[in-house]
Amino acid sequence: MKIRSSVVPLPPSTGASRTPQVLPRSSIGVAAFSTVVEWYDFTLYLYMTAVLSRVFFGQGASSVLTTLAVFAIAYVMRPLGALVFGHIGDRLGRRKVMLVSMSVMTVAMLITALLPTREQIGSTAGVLLLLLRCVMGFSVGGEYTGVMTYLVEGAPPRRRGLVASLASAASEVGALLAVGVAALTTTMTSGPEMDAWGWRIPFFVGALLAAGTLIARSTLRESPAFEQARQDRATDRAPLWRTLRTRRPAIYRTFTISALGSITYYVGITYVPTYLTSVGGFAEGDALWLATLPSVAVIVVTPFAGALADRIGRRPTLVIFAALSLVLPVSMFEFMTRGHAALALVGAVILALVAGGVSAVGASSTPEQFPVAGRLSGLAVATVATTIFGGFTPYVSQALIEGTGWMLVPGVMVAVVALLALPVFWHLPETAPARLVRAECTAS
Repeated sequence: MKIRSSVVPLPPSTGASRTPQVLPRSSIGVAAFSTVVEWYDFTLYLYMTAVLSRVFFGQGASSVLTTLAVFAIAYVMRPLGALVFGHIGDRLGRRKVMLVSMSVMTVAMLITALLPTREQIGSTAGVLLLLLRCVMGFSVGGEYTGVMTYLVEGAPPRRRGLVASLASAASEVGALLAVGVAALTTTMTSGPEMDAWGWRIPFFVGALLAAGTLIARSTLRESPAFEQARQDRATDRAPLWRTLRTRRPAIYRTFTISALGSITYYVGITYVPTYLTSVGGFAEGDALWLATLPSVAVIVVTPFAGALADRIGRRPTLVIFAALSLVLPVSMFEFMTRGHAALALVGAVILALVAGGVSAVGASSTPEQFPVAGRLSGLAVATVATTIFGGFTPYVSQALIEGTGWMLVPGVMVAVVALLALPVFWHLPETAPARLVRAECTAS
């Protein structure tokens, strides 16, 4: 009996050819939960868009768009950082990538909290903010892919989906912490106080989180799969070039997974407070508090989605969440236009559940598309999707709404990407180790 065409052998050194080594639980725990910092910073920036627009770009009508444009431009640095850190990770190890990227993030967040404002130094303040966001984008380029790769290579094979999804859940803890700190700061300070000094508090909190995470990461062991590849002399001097020549289908698949994961997250979660404020008519503080429960919902759904991907496979789980991404977003954004808190909450929570599911499965399925020797380099190429469908989509959503007056544009954008992704997911080779074992037993 033949194995189904959707199930293919694992890439070399992912556990199919020898008994895999696993990392100690302490290393897995530190790596998984250290993603809090990255997502705290990036979601904080989006949650604070309204305040930052006034502080750095003035009271003009275009200030919000300019602030979102800074976010988008900084994301252009993400693929560049991913390529640099990917080369380091494939040549020198995953641990070094995670230490260097977190060091840069710690310094950048601290300096952001200390920046002078437009009122103090004029338009130079906006330029400095842009430069620091570019530094953050560069460092984040190696952050998330480094952690996901580390966990996939060090987790028990039958639990890779669950373990990798824990890092995705931890990133949502960072998002929840960001919205909580932002909402609390907004509530406890008056409007003038928030603009004068209150906006700095959340960034100081982020710098402390990053410093603590850097200390914890210093205790990590190297990925056992990378150590084995180095002992076998299986590492490559030019991993990016080899990956581009030999792994193009894997790059296309990873790009598609990242595209859907990015647009569902950045439009369906982090852009929502800005949408509620500019379209739904909610006050800034109310919009931030409304965004808190969806962040909790993502944390809850993520490990379930990761475990489901271990049980039934990456391919069917991705198909399910892509279908939900196709049919739900337009209606959910329509709920948020009515100015009713309960409806807005329902829409935001459902969007967050879908986004969390896609991210959870993507956390394990994207690294599994590549062999150990060029894994980070392959993921680095795919981060272009995150730039296009993550960094730019909040800005594009806001610009299209303001330009056309059509309030449901964000939902349509998500649905279109889901429609394009569905055929790719339908033909996706299965990489879940448990599913591969069952397939091999069936074939025999």
